[in-house]
Amino acid sequence: MSDGVYDMPEEPPARRTRRTGGRPRALLPTIATLIVLLILFSVFTDVWTQRLWYRSVDLGSVFSTVLGTRVLLFVVVGLLMGAAVVANIIVAFRTRPRIALAPSPSPGFERYGDLLQQHGKIAIGAVATLMLVFGGSAASGEWKVFLAWRNRTPFGVTDKHFNKDIAFFVFDYPWLRVLLGFGYSIVLLSLVAAIITHYLYGGFRPSAKGQKASGAAQVQFSVLLGLLVLLKAFSYWLDRYGLTTSDGRLFTGISYTGDNAILPSKEILAVIAVLCAVLFFANVVRRTWLLPGVGTVVLILSAILLGALWPAALQQLRVRPSEPVKEAPYITKNIEATRQAYGLEGAAVTEYRAQTTAKPEQLTADAEVLPGIRLIDPTVIGPTFEQLQQVRGFYSFPTDLDVDRYKIKGKVNDTVIAVREVQVDRLPAGQRNWNNDHTVYTHGYGVVAANGNQSAGGIPVWTEKDLPPTGELGDYEPRIYFGEQSPDYSIVGAPEGAPPVELDTPEAEGKAGGDPTLNTYEGKGGVPIGSFGNRLLYATKFRDANILLSSRVNSESKILYDRTPRERVEKAAPWLTPDGDPYPAIVDGQVVWIVDGYTTSENYPYSEKVDLDVSTRDTTTGRGTIAQQPSEKINYIRNSVKAVVNAYDGSVELYAWDENDPVLKTWMKAFPGTVKPRSDISPDLMSHLRYPEDMFKVQRDLLAKYHVQDAGTWYQNSDLWRVPDDPTAVSSGGDAATHVSQPPFYLSLRMPGQSEPKFSLTSVYVPNGERENLTAFVAVDAEATSPDYGKFRVLRLPGNLQIPGPGQVYNKFQTDEGIRQALLPINQPNSGARAQYGNLLTLPLGGGLLYVQPVYSVRTSGPGSYPVLRYVLVAFGERVAFGGTLQDALTKVFNTNVDTGELPPGTEKPPAQQPNQTVKQAIADAQAAWTRAQASLKNGDLAGYETNLKQMKAALDRAATAAAGTTTPTPNPTAPPSGSPSTPPASTTPTSPPSSPTG
Repeated sequence: MSDGVYDMPEEPPARRTRRTGGRPRALLPTIATLIVLLILFSVFTDVWTQRLWYRSVDLGSVFSTVLGTRVLLFVVVGLLMGAAVVANIIVAFRTRPRIALAPSPSPGFERYGDLLQQHGKIAIGAVATLMLVFGGSAASGEWKVFLAWRNRTPFGVTDKHFNKDIAFFVFDYPWLRVLLGFGYSIVLLSLVAAIITHYLYGGFRPSAKGQKASGAAQVQFSVLLGLLVLLKAFSYWLDRYGLTTSDGRLFTGISYTGDNAILPSKEILAVIAVLCAVLFFANVVRRTWLLPGVGTVVLILSAILLGALWPAALQQLRVRPSEPVKEAPYITKNIEATRQAYGLEGAAVTEYRAQTTAKPEQLTADAEVLPGIRLIDPTVIGPTFEQLQQVRGFYSFPTDLDVDRYKIKGKVNDTVIAVREVQVDRLPAGQRNWNNDHTVYTHGYGVVAANGNQSAGGIPVWTEKDLPPTGELGDYEPRIYFGEQSPDYSIVGAPEGAPPVELDTPEAEGKAGGDPTLNTYEGKGGVPIGSFGNRLLYATKFRDANILLSSRVNSESKILYDRTPRERVEKAAPWLTPDGDPYPAIVDGQVVWIVDGYTTSENYPYSEKVDLDVSTRDTTTGRGTIAQQPSEKINYIRNSVKAVVNAYDGSVELYAWDENDPVLKTWMKAFPGTVKPRSDISPDLMSHLRYPEDMFKVQRDLLAKYHVQDAGTWYQNSDLWRVPDDPTAVSSGGDAATHVSQPPFYLSLRMPGQSEPKFSLTSVYVPNGERENLTAFVAVDAEATSPDYGKFRVLRLPGNLQIPGPGQVYNKFQTDEGIRQALLPINQPNSGARAQYGNLLTLPLGGGLLYVQPVYSVRTSGPGSYPVLRYVLVAFGERVAFGGTLQDALTKVFNTNVDTGELPPGTEKPPAQQPNQTVKQAIADAQAAWTRAQASLKNGDLAGYETNLKQMKAALDRAATAAAGTTTPTPNPTAPPSGSPSTPPASTTPTSPPSSPTG
């Protein structure tokens, strides 16, 4: 009070500071809480939308099994790790000494201990939570290993060293390794926690004079170190089995040194480690580090002497001088196991003395193969499909098309096929908005297909085309809501009676230039998002508020996402490795995607390991929609599942294909009811199944070395093959310095010993090294309906026979003067076009090997450019030729008339009719008579010459009589496209003889 006035006291400064600082301190927990809630909501969104997706494809059991297993492992391992670490911290804290063994290293160090003691529960809770999250997260990622172990199925085959079923190595061993890893982590983290706690409270001071650790600390450290060494003993014991899949210098598996040095050393080291662990446990009573220290030194020295020096000495002094003899039985094990693990036991190698010249009768015998030679290259012709069948700019076809078989007018044809998909990225900028991208342009429409061996005026002969689709593939549901190029998500569906908004076709049927037709999706696929909760979840998932706000989303709306075939199969069967190239097919009135699924392992004993991504890589891998396989090592593979994804409703069907595969049986037990039996495959679907490409690539990679079954020859590496580089890669814009394998090709061909042509997957080999001559041809029967499906046939060429390989043949084509002159008008700088070489096919024909390569012309500038077939190049032996059609080229290279059944250039497809066998036989007889006549004339046998001429004339008369009732194809009045004459220039090889002799 001053002057009678009471003065209010001023607030103390410290109090004011607390008030002004109170808000930040309250704000920080609020922000932290919000961040945690956002993280939890994000996790919940991901998990719940996954559940909704699985329910939409009737595979909720897959989601529940995976989630349940992950949660189980998270909880069990996380709690074990957290409990072990926390227990050791508590033990260390409660047994702390009253007086520290030595002063703390810094004055403020003791405050950390006091702080932890004051907030002990919070600290313990934080550590426990951290260990729970760390251990549980690591464990949940091992759900596949756990499920495979829990549901393991015996192989029925034992390894030849430990006499254990293969299932032990494939299922048990990986899980034991996982458990060992978690054991190491728990004990090490517990030891670190105990050391830190004892150090904080003075029970452990390395700087102390005399006693470094308290009695309680010694006991705790001894027990933990003993457990650690005991785990090491278990690791040594497991290492014995790991030798069966270890990568050695020569091969995968146990070698002579491994069997006679490494294996016994692991057993001895395991015993020493157990004794060393006993010494650590004994230290609990004796409390002296002398004996455990001695034991540890002995263990380390033993590991050096037994684990490193002994095997090295044995390898150098005993094995290397006579390695072929010492390693022979182990190489034999590796060969047998590798061929078994990769399904190559039945790969038959046949000596094939390829002829360099063909006789007419040989060609006649193989004539029915010729119509199956595919001239339409699916890796080249994609732009042609797009320009001629795109219809609108927002439709798209993949860069690389697919090859399938379809029965048309009673005959099965190799067919190049693609799906017309929608790509919103191609919409004009003025049409790009959320409604168009996600609710209007929701699906593609129709299938486009062409005969694989025919062209008309250089363009494909369509068997299915246009909008609405017309052709010879039958009626089917044309809408493509699930495909390789579908939008990331689309919102479809509407209440009954609501006007449709989804674009179906650009014009109404039969009304050129009319309004587009619209459609409302009625399929069962997709996740309902009519409720506010689901809309909120998916708005969060896709970070798109329009899902929550747009009036286009109604009570009947569904959201379609994860739409590519591979993606859907990977989610439906997360234990499968899908093939990199799904292919479309029309099956039972539906467009479906067929995806081959593989079961793999890297623990098949003695089998050679390969890098999956390297073995499956060629010039088509990673291009367009063809996916590259993951970078992982495998030494076992089976095409165990054929998966089918419906292009309209997105449903996924899994069919057991290799029903004897123990790995498949294991996963079928883990996910019961998700894989249907093979007997459920419909006949129509069966007719479209084929041998998978990626598995074939892995197998051909192994066959390059493992076609040799003799250990001595295998060791010498004297008969190594390799897949040749793709010779067309450079001409197609590749890098000349890059060595990328030639892809395999689907072809209909007849191998020696086969009665009729078979749809096959083929490849070739050249010798390993610098030589490029052909050394072998391999084909596998790719028809699922064939009793020989999956049978490998390898034609081995004699070493003294020089058959040119793909690179050499391609070089001949490039340097042949006649071919160069024919392509000169296309390749001239001012022509505005360039030549593009197609796939270089190889197939056995006429007792030899025939090469066929289509050549396309492509305009180099301006819009609307696409490849047009101009010439067909062929090579047989040392002869090369070309023509406007395959028939022309074969006639020139064989110097005899060969009927391929294809269309001549510039003609439309003729009316369907069966080839006149009488005409063909009569012409062949005439040709044979002409050949005999020339030989008689050369030998001076005029009587024989005259007799053969009469026989030739009689044969020609028969041909003329038989041909009188056939229909001559009508020439196409439309001139061939610019840049190529309709009649090709003369070949560099002699043409066939005239129809009648002169002189």
